Amino acid sequence: MKRAIIYLFSGTGNTAKIASLYKDTFEKNEVDTTVFNITSDMTAVPDPREYDYVGFAYPIHAFNAPKIILDLARALPETDGKKYFVIKSSGEPLRINNISSNKLRAILKKKGYNQFAEYHYVMPYNMIFRHTDEMATRMWDTAKSLAPIEAAEAICETPHMLKRVAFGSLLAWVMRIEHSAMRVNGKCFKVDKNKCVNCGACEKNCPVGNIKIVDGKFAFGGECLMCARCSFACPTDAFDIALLNGWRVNGRYDMSYEGEPQPAKHGWYCKKAYARYFENAGKKIAANAGEICNNER
Repeated sequence: MKRAIIYLFSGTGNTAKIASLYKDTFEKNEVDTTVFNITSDMTAVPDPREYDYVGFAYPIHAFNAPKIILDLARALPETDGKKYFVIKSSGEPLRINNISSNKLRAILKKKGYNQFAEYHYVMPYNMIFRHTDEMATRMWDTAKSLAPIEAAEAICETPHMLKRVAFGSLLAWVMRIEHSAMRVNGKCFKVDKNKCVNCGACEKNCPVGNIKIVDGKFAFGGECLMCARCSFACPTDAFDIALLNGWRVNGRYDMSYEGEPQPAKHGWYCKKAYARYFENAGKKIAANAGEICNNER
């Protein structure tokens, strides 16, 4: 049986949902698949050379891959032409998001890896503003239909690279200031003690161990990735995330919403881009014949 590894970093769970769809499709097609959750500990990372398929899955941060994904790439061994694919998610379908893997690709290319495909899925924001549950459900329903089709393409190693963006590498380089800026911003987080119920979930779930609770007091280090996992999942909305607090979103979405149409406060935002994303996804879903490499693998 063939084997696949998907190296996953997911802040609040959206990218993890997509990766699970890929895992399901791979395993339905007799590919034993491991989804490896990345943390700051790089000592036990599986060797990609031991797998037939290699994928990287991440949420887009400021038009880039999160720093932890780049750290992983730097920690991986050199190969002789190992192919890989990328799965990524963001809250908006703007073409500028195409540049997010530029640095990751450059690091891996120097180590002998060759990217053959990249797929971008739109999922509800955990920063900037809160989508309606109706919109979140539409995004997730689209992903549930589209991801298995594109996972099948990955099994077939079908080329699928996103269009280049003019001056994309320069823009991505500029926006990577987020990596260092968030390490500073993360030190300035605050917790409202009147709201906090001392559940400890934020400390336990921080992927880089940036939150410490000692004798009921919070200490924030300098390793924050701004994944928003702590503030988004806080059961009492007790976090203040410093400079970005005005963009903070708290609380899980209902991605199975079946109620009345919901008014969208931000319905104007990227309206054409969302419409184009859903239209293109719908066309690909409708055209899918359900075949895997013409039934040959």
